[in-house]
Amino acid sequence: MGFERDCAETLALKALGWLVADDEILTGFLGASGLGAQDLLTRAAEPEVLASVLDYILMNDDWVTRFCDSQSLPYDRVMAARAALPGGADPHWT
Repeated sequence: MGFERDCAETLALKALGWLVADDEILTGFLGASGLGAQDLLTRAAEPEVLASVLDYILMNDDWVTRFCDSQSLPYDRVMAARAALPGGADPHWT
């Protein structure tokens, strides 16, 4: 099941909240994204930033599982939400 963009953004905002609650994951995300903490705070609602949050979580199956379990979501929802955000329709070659 796909997502409407606004629903995908809502899920991604929940994912961002989950991510920032874990200092280790947050530090890794900030390093990987090149965002500073203040940048993340001011740009959190931008679709591209939300997409990068989901991309980062999708890099690790354990994170996907932990996030989805915390929200009582099926594990495929993160990928479905990612597909509805900018760049989500692009082919993945890995």
